[in-house]
Amino acid sequence: MKKLLAILLLTSAGALGLGPAAASSDKADLFVVVTSPDPQTQGMAMVLSLQAVQQGADVQMLLCGPGGDVALKGAPQTVLKPRDVTPQAMLTKLVGMGVKPNVCALYLPNNGKSPADLIEGVGVAKPPAIAAALLAEDTKLFTF
Repeated sequence: MKKLLAILLLTSAGALGLGPAAASSDKADLFVVVTSPDPQTQGMAMVLSLQAVQQGADVQMLLCGPGGDVALKGAPQTVLKPRDVTPQAMLTKLVGMGVKPNVCALYLPNNGKSPADLIEGVGVAKPPAIAAALLAEDTKLFTF
């Protein structure tokens, strides 16, 4: 009787999506770190992140050092060929797709800036959350 009850519970949990399979996801986790001041490098980071989101990946982005400049309101922007778009415009598109980019925790105070200087949708990284995301089992790391 106990065996039958255990089998019924396991079968029911699996059917309801409560078993181990429910914890796994078909979505890849991609963590993108942008540190480059080069607009083409920043642009490629955004292009690949956009493609990853469109292909179902869960993308997180950290903008550090000169890479954080792409998230500043009013920052000079370089228009990139062939689509005549700036890295910041692509970053804004990523935000619209649900990505929540963050500047490094050290970026704003060391550049005389505040969160009010960031474009809408960009936050300030919290190191414990970033470390946890980087250490997650299925996270892939791209650095630019």
